[in-house]
Amino acid sequence: MLKVYANLTKFGIVVFALFAGVAGYATGFLVEQPFDWRHLMLSMSGLYFLSSGSLALNQLQEYKLDRLMPRTAKRPIASGKLKPAAAGILSVAFLITGFYQLSMASNMAALVGLVSVVLYNGFYTMWWKRRWAFAAVPGAIPGSLPITIGYAASNPDIFNSESVYLFLVMFLWQMPHFWVLAIRFMEDYRAGGVPVLPTVVGVQKTVFHIGLYTFAYVGVAIAAPWFVQASWIYLLLVVPFGVKLLIEFFRYQKNQERWFPFFMWTNVSMLVFIIVPVIDKWNFLFIDRG
Repeated sequence: MLKVYANLTKFGIVVFALFAGVAGYATGFLVEQPFDWRHLMLSMSGLYFLSSGSLALNQLQEYKLDRLMPRTAKRPIASGKLKPAAAGILSVAFLITGFYQLSMASNMAALVGLVSVVLYNGFYTMWWKRRWAFAAVPGAIPGSLPITIGYAASNPDIFNSESVYLFLVMFLWQMPHFWVLAIRFMEDYRAGGVPVLPTVVGVQKTVFHIGLYTFAYVGVAIAAPWFVQASWIYLLLVVPFGVKLLIEFFRYQKNQERWFPFFMWTNVSMLVFIIVPVIDKWNFLFIDRG
């Protein structure tokens, strides 16, 4: 039953969301304000329930579609392991709990959470994904908001340069991340009638678009000193990871069978790019500046 629950709520994705939320919270936290573990836990608990509820609702919305694609046919609702009604009750309960906890932590965090759910479960799931080959682009907005929710929980000023940088990193990361998988599982999407980019424009044009967003993604990361506090840690981590990712892209461009190394470096680089501002901001706590 635990495996069914983990699959329904896409636990792996939720862990990514929580990691991003903590990074956002730590980056947005003002040095002069007192730290409260309970507030952090309340914020992350709210993000956990909101993300889990939204992802479970997505499976409820798409279980008939999931049955058409081999990659998703074994999901709990699609495979019959869980009744749609049970999944609906769980998702609604989780969403309500998540909104409540986020509102207790920060009204701005709750507002951003609401925008995220409306965009993902409303516009993306019900409209963009089913009709538009470039749905991943606007769909990346709600996928980027967990880090903004975390930021808003500790700092309501979500339009400053720090918050914008974190959002842009997660936003631009998602197109290479998703389109590589779309190419890998292109026949699954075709069987489900989902107009993902490679089934509409072809593999080579999709690789071209992956390259555009990869360069933009790495470019934003390398431009981090214009957005966030940066130090030698930036040079030690962000620049090498950015260069490595570009190398992996060129290898992938030549041979799409090398999709997994590029996919993994894309994901690892994202974690590095959002954690470095946290390290740079708070390293004074651990380094004796004499």
